[in-house]
Amino acid sequence: ERLRDLPLDVELAQHVVAAWDFSRGIATVKVTDISGNRHHGRTINLPTRAMTGWNWDSSDFDFRSKPDHYGAIHFHDDDLYDCGWRTDFSFEVPDGLKSGIYCAQIWQKDAQGNKTEDFVPFFVRPPRGTATAPLALLIPTASYLAYANHQMVSSWWFEELSSCKFATMSEADRYLEEHESFGLSVYDEHNDGSGVCYSSHLRPILNMRPKTDLWQFNADTHLTDWLEKLRIAYDVITDDDLHAEGVECLRPYRCVMTGTHPEYYTKQMLDALQAYTNGGGRLMYMGANGFYWRIAYHPGLPGVIEHRRAEDGMRAWFSEAGENFMSFTGEMSGLWARNGRPPNMLVGNAFAAQGFVSAVPYHRTDASRDPRAAFIFEGLGDEPIGDFGTVGGGAAGWEIDRADTRLGTPPHALIVAAATDFPDSYHWVNEEMNHTHSAVNGDTNPRVRCDMMFFETPNGGAVFSTGSISYGGSLAHNGYKNNVSRLTENVVKRFVDPTPF
Repeated sequence: ERLRDLPLDVELAQHVVAAWDFSRGIATVKVTDISGNRHHGRTINLPTRAMTGWNWDSSDFDFRSKPDHYGAIHFHDDDLYDCGWRTDFSFEVPDGLKSGIYCAQIWQKDAQGNKTEDFVPFFVRPPRGTATAPLALLIPTASYLAYANHQMVSSWWFEELSSCKFATMSEADRYLEEHESFGLSVYDEHNDGSGVCYSSHLRPILNMRPKTDLWQFNADTHLTDWLEKLRIAYDVITDDDLHAEGVECLRPYRCVMTGTHPEYYTKQMLDALQAYTNGGGRLMYMGANGFYWRIAYHPGLPGVIEHRRAEDGMRAWFSEAGENFMSFTGEMSGLWARNGRPPNMLVGNAFAAQGFVSAVPYHRTDASRDPRAAFIFEGLGDEPIGDFGTVGGGAAGWEIDRADTRLGTPPHALIVAAATDFPDSYHWVNEEMNHTHSAVNGDTNPRVRCDMMFFETPNGGAVFSTGSISYGGSLAHNGYKNNVSRLTENVVKRFVDPTPF
C-alpha cells in the first residue's frame, strides 16, 4: 500500500531500488525511474503502451488527460519491431533509373538441390521535388504494413464465416503459421488474446510480394501492368512519402492514381490528398474500402505504424475500453468516419459491403449521359462494363463502395455506373447498421451496391472513383482490349490534360 502512493515516503524511499512509472513517456521507448536512483530503462520491440492501469476508473478515456491512469505496458512474446538482422547485400539505386516497382530476386538450394526463389519488392521514386511524368501512382505502403504477415486465413473471425468459401492456405500462409518469429499484422491477436496495435517493415514481410495472395501488393500490380502495357508514363510515390512531405509530394503531378485498397491513412496523408484535390489536382481512386481506418506513424522510430480498432467498423478485434487513443501521437484511432472525415468527403464513395466469392459487372446510369461525363465513355456503348476479370470474374466486387450525400458525397457528383446484383455472400458493413436484422446481405439490401463516380473539385480539379477492389483485375482481359481498359484510359488521358475542368 505504501509503495503504491507517490511520492514515496522518506522511510520507504531508502529501501527502494527503482520505481518505474510506465505512464510517463508513453509516446517514447523510455521507461522512467521516479525513485531518484536513475535506473531508467527502455522498451524493446514495442510492447503496447497507453494501456489502462490498475487504477483506471473510466473517468477519462484519453491517456493524455489522466496519464497516471495508464500505467500499464503489455509485453507479448510475439512483439517484434526490428529483427536486427545483419545486411547480406545492398543495392544503390543508379541515377536515372525509371521510377517504378522493382524486386530483388533471391534464391538458394536446399539440401536436396532444389532451387527456391523469392522476390523482395522496393519502390523507386523520382528525385524529391521532381516528376518525370504527369501521373503518379500512390503505393499504399501503410496498408501493406497493416496486412503484413497476417494470419487471417486461419483466424476464427474471418475466412469461412466472412467470405462464404472454404479456407485455402498459400505456402506463405503455412510458413507464417509455423514461424511466429516474423511478427504479426494488425489483423491478428497476440498470444494473450489482445489485438496487435503495431506493425513494422523492419522485418521480413512474406505476404506483400509476388506469387502470394492476390491482395494489396499483388492486386496493385494489375495497375502497374496495365500502365506499362499501354505505355502510360507514370511515377511511383508511396504513403511514407506522402505522410512525411504532405501535399508538396503531390504538387508536381496533374493526376494521382491510388492503389486498389488504400485502407489505412494518417491525418497528414488525408490532409495532403484533400489539399491536392482542392488545389486543382485530379485523383483517380482505383479501389474500394479506402481511407477507412485512422493510423499513426511513430514520430521517432522509422518504419512502424499504430492502429487501434476503436468503436466501430468491420473489425478483426475490439480495442478494450479506455484504449482507443494511439500511444504514438495521442490521436483517437478507429474509423475515419467516426473521426469526422468520412471517405465520401474526399472521393465521394465509402465502404459499403464485402464478399469474396464472385464479382459482377457495372451498368451505365442515366447520369453517364451527362455531357460532363462524355469523356469517360468515349468509344463505349451500353454493354455491361466489366463482366469479366481475374478477381471474382467481374469488375465490381470483393470490397465495394457506395455514394451517400449524408456522409459528404458532393451533391454535384455523377454516379455514372453502378453494380447492384450481388449475391447474399456480400455482407453489409456493420457501422451503418443500427441493429441486426434480416436484410443485411447483397441479395436483399439496396445499400449493398457499387458506385462508379465522377465529380469536379475546386480550381479545375476532379475525382474519379471506381468503388471496387476487383476493378484492376479486369484491365488485362482480352489483351487489354476491353471496356474497362478503354474507360480507364479515357479518364487518365483527360485527367493528365492540363485543361481545367
